[in-house]
Amino acid sequence: MGKYEELAKKIVKEVGGKENVNSLSNCITRLRFKLKDESKANTEVLKNMDGVVTVMQAGGQYQVVIGNHVSDVRKDVDAVLGVLEPVKDTGPKGNLFDQFVDMISGIFQPILAPLSAAGMLKGVAAILSFAMGPSFAASSTYAVFNAMGDGLFLFLPVFIAYTSMKKFGGSPFLGMMIASSLVYKGFIDGSITATFAESGGLNFFGIPFSIPAAGYGSTVMPIIAATAFSAFLEKQLRKVIPDVVKLFLVPFFTALIAIPLTFLVIGPIMNVVADGLGNGLIAIQAFNPIIFGAIVGFTWQILVMFGMHWALIPFVIISLSQGQPTALITGSGSVSFAQTGAVLAVMLKTKNMRLKELSIPAFISGIFGVTEPAIYGITLPKKRPFWASCIVGGITGAIAMGLGIQAYQMGGLGIFRYTSVIAPDGNMKFAIYNMILDACALVAGFGLAWALGFKDDEPTIALSKEEAKAVATGHNVTTKVTPAKEEIFSPLEGKVLPLSEAKDQAFAEGLMGSGLVIEPKTGEIIAPFDGTVITLFPTKHAIGLVSDTGAELLIHIGIDTVELEGKCFDAFVEQNARVKKGDKLITFDIKAIEEAGYSTQVPIIVTNTQDYTDIIVTDENPIKQGDLLITTILSN
Repeated sequence: MGKYEELAKKIVKEVGGKENVNSLSNCITRLRFKLKDESKANTEVLKNMDGVVTVMQAGGQYQVVIGNHVSDVRKDVDAVLGVLEPVKDTGPKGNLFDQFVDMISGIFQPILAPLSAAGMLKGVAAILSFAMGPSFAASSTYAVFNAMGDGLFLFLPVFIAYTSMKKFGGSPFLGMMIASSLVYKGFIDGSITATFAESGGLNFFGIPFSIPAAGYGSTVMPIIAATAFSAFLEKQLRKVIPDVVKLFLVPFFTALIAIPLTFLVIGPIMNVVADGLGNGLIAIQAFNPIIFGAIVGFTWQILVMFGMHWALIPFVIISLSQGQPTALITGSGSVSFAQTGAVLAVMLKTKNMRLKELSIPAFISGIFGVTEPAIYGITLPKKRPFWASCIVGGITGAIAMGLGIQAYQMGGLGIFRYTSVIAPDGNMKFAIYNMILDACALVAGFGLAWALGFKDDEPTIALSKEEAKAVATGHNVTTKVTPAKEEIFSPLEGKVLPLSEAKDQAFAEGLMGSGLVIEPKTGEIIAPFDGTVITLFPTKHAIGLVSDTGAELLIHIGIDTVELEGKCFDAFVEQNARVKKGDKLITFDIKAIEEAGYSTQVPIIVTNTQDYTDIIVTDENPIKQGDLLITTILSN
């Protein structure tokens, strides 16, 4: 396993264990679980877990947002889960729209990355053709680039067949076999149709059928419908065909029935449906493209948060795979830059050092189009910056549609999407428009988020008490004097032990910072200094504080007491609350914890130990509430 082994184990545990997981997939930033029973997942624990940005429940999926390194975490989660046996999904399926979104995302997520790569390769070919002239466009090098970009789209039904059959519970390679018949050379190039045109056209045992002029290559909906039917048929055949011949007779009869039916009925019907839906969306767009762009731009981040943007993606792919440019999601192009500008405003304006640190990677990933860290970690919790980015996204979406910007192929996200709007002849007009719009979105998102402001009541920079008071009351701080040392007073009464005697390896080895352990005499925790509650676990077994002068302290009541789910604890403060030294924070029942079989040791850790030259622990033992416990020393 990799470096995220511990995180993976915790995630699997808190989603209800391996036995509660039907399936797992991931996108750019999220682990997407299908759980048997979502009520068994400890959502609040996951939301507050280090390494997890937040949790979303939408479209029948339990989505654990990780960030840009989600693929690495996924590998370790897969190792923890092992091989998942196919099981019947008995969990809630949601309404029809939820089911549709779940189906579409399950089919297209696995191939979205290669689709984007193919589109970017086509963009590179267009740039080279523009830069090097007609001679390059006539070269074999250009032909290779075309093959790299167009190959996937030509055989798109084969790729979709694989993911669709997995989604519908059939055999993926059987789906690929069915799709391969649809993109058979004679049907793709029209030679079979031409051969039989004079003799009455195509028929199957006398039943006439037709093939689209461009064949079924690059189509989407026919193969989705065909694999849905094939998966159902395969399951029924498995019930009636004897085990001794099931291995080859099930795929034989499935293909024998499904392939002709696809040519005769499923394919023609789904082509009509696809054309109707696509034309409907285009008609809405044509009615007033500017309003359409404003709506898409304003709502895009909300759609992404709930996975509902997948409802538009198939129609984009259908259009592009048929060689037709599309403007269906043009309005969403600059939204990530509006969001990134809002993050920059928060980063420069906040006095919270932790928030500043989180903003830096969120800003960088936003430039590349990945906005979940920005949304969940920065702007959405602050509210106004998020809505500022939505407003700017709506404006830029309207402008993009007004300028007539279209995409010619699938592309990457953020700055990598510019290749998708380069015309096949190398015309970069739309790419230049997008670059200008993105720059404007970044500036406007920054300006509006700065102007609207946000609640910034968590100062964690190292200020003197007088300066911290000035920050809390909204006054300007003109100087900062960092104290040479800070005193932290005992939050509870009991026997002091060295940290090495903690009954938890992570604490005992100092992996979370320096500190000590107290074996409590009474079940009450008080504030050890003036400061702010930065973390209050939903189970109330642990609390994180930051002092007005910058010391970050974790008070963990008991070992593994998270499993008590808050039953023995009562909290008297909320997250983000200001506290004064001596304020009551948490009470806990020592006897009940011990009777439940858990240690009552209370590790107290300075989690930003690296910021100090030395951490001096009291030699007084036992300790009383309010006695000097820890002294932190800064270098001169």
